[in-house]
Amino acid sequence: MKKGFVYTSVLLVLALLLSACGNNGNESNGGDSAPNNGGNAAATGNLLEDIKSSGTLRVGTEGTYAPFTFHDQNGKLTGFDVEIAEEVAKRLGVKAEFIETKWDGMFAGLDAKRFDLVANQVSINDDRKKKYDFSNPYIVSKAVLMVREDNKEIQKLDDLKGKKSGQSLTSDLGEIAKSHGAEIVPVDGFNQAMELLISKRIDATINDSLSYLDFKKQRPDVPVIVVDETDNASESALLMNKGNPELVEAVNKALAEMKSDGTYLEISNKWFGEDVSK
Repeated sequence: MKKGFVYTSVLLVLALLLSACGNNGNESNGGDSAPNNGGNAAATGNLLEDIKSSGTLRVGTEGTYAPFTFHDQNGKLTGFDVEIAEEVAKRLGVKAEFIETKWDGMFAGLDAKRFDLVANQVSINDDRKKKYDFSNPYIVSKAVLMVREDNKEIQKLDDLKGKKSGQSLTSDLGEIAKSHGAEIVPVDGFNQAMELLISKRIDATINDSLSYLDFKKQRPDVPVIVVDETDNASESALLMNKGNPELVEAVNKALAEMKSDGTYLEISNKWFGEDVSK
C-alpha cells in the first residue's frame, strides 16, 4: 500500500511540475511578442504622440564637434545644433534629452531607437535618404581641406593621393578624401583630427568650413590653414527613422516657425555671426 501511495504521489508531483513549466513557457512567449525598445519606442504606433506623452525628445549628438555640439569650459553640453534641437523640442511641447554618441555609432543608435532624431550637422545625401527621413535643411556649408602651414606638398584636393587624411569612417567628408586618393586614418571626430594634424601624425583632414572658422577663433595661433574647398555646398538637417511622418512634419513646422519669428537667425548669429541656412 505504501509503495502504491508513494508511486501515485510521485506521478502527481511530476504532473504539477510539467503544468508549471508549460505555463511559464506561455508567459515567456507572450513577453517576446511585445519587445521593449525603451524610451519613446512607438508604443502607440505614432512616435510624435509617444514623445509628447513622455515629455521628452531624445536627441543623438556627438558632444565633441564644436561649434555644433560640444562641452563648454564648465562641462555643459552646448553648440549650434544643441540649441536648435532644444528649440525644436520646446515647440513640440517637450524637453530635449541629449544622448551623446560617437559619430561612427550614430546611425546604429538611431536604428536601435536609442533616440528619436539626430542633431549633429548630418549632411543630406542619396544613400541616407534611402534609409532615413530628413527634416528640411537648416545648415548650408562647404567642406574644406586643412593642412599645417609648413606643408607645401598639399595645396589642393588632388594632392591628397597617397597622403594620410584623418576622417570619421562613416562621414561624407571621408568619402571626399577617398575619392582624391587619400589614405584614411580613422578618427572619432573633428577635435581628434585637428590634434593629429597639429602633431604631424596625419598630413591633412577634410572638414566643415564652419568648424574650421570656429576652431581658429578659439585657437588663432594654431598653425593650420585651409588650402582648398569643395565646389558644391552641402545641406545638413535633423535625421529621423522612416515611418514617422507626423514627427517629420512637426519638426519641419518648428524649424519654419523659428526662421519666421527670428529665433533661428538669433541662434545662427550667436554661433557664426551670419545666417548659415543660405
